[in-house]
Amino acid sequence: MSERTLGIIGLGSIGAAIARRGKSAGMTVVGSKRDITEPIPGVDRLFPPDELAELLQLSDFVVMAVPHVPETTKLIGREQLQLMRRSAFLINIARGLVIAQSDLIEALQANTIAGALLDVFEREPLPADSPLWTMPNVIITPHVSGYPSKSRSRIRALQRERAAIS
Repeated sequence: MSERTLGIIGLGSIGAAIARRGKSAGMTVVGSKRDITEPIPGVDRLFPPDELAELLQLSDFVVMAVPHVPETTKLIGREQLQLMRRSAFLINIARGLVIAQSDLIEALQANTIAGALLDVFEREPLPADSPLWTMPNVIITPHVSGYPSKSRSRIRALQRERAAIS
C-alpha cells in the first residue's frame, strides 16, 4: 500500500481512524472536511470542501465518511467520478445518498474508475435487479462498516440461536 494515496472525505471520528490506519500502512493520506484549521493526526494534507476536485485527482482510494446532510447529497456524481484516476477505487461507508448511484454505475461500466466497495446504497436493501450485484469491479457489504463490534456480537448471537435450533 505504500506509495498509494488515500483520500478521505469526512474526517470525523471514523474518517480520522481510517486516516491513522492508512498512514500506518505507509500511505500518503489526504482528507477533506469543513474546518481545516486544526490538523488531523495521520493526514498529510487537508482540503476544504470547495477543493474536493484536487483530492479526487490525487487519490488511489477515496473513502466516503461524511454524514448525509443537504450539502453532501450526491456529493459524488458524474463530474467528480471523471476527475478520479482510472485506477482509483471508491469506498462508501457513509450514506447511500452521498453518491449519485446511477452515475457511479455508469462510471463503473465505462471503467472510468477501477472499482468500488459499497456498504450503503441510495435504496436499502439494494434491489435484486441492481447491476451492482453482478459487476466484477464492485464489492458489496451488508451495511456493517459503522458498527463492527455490534455486528460481531449480533452474528455470534445468531450463530448460537442457529446451533440451538439444530
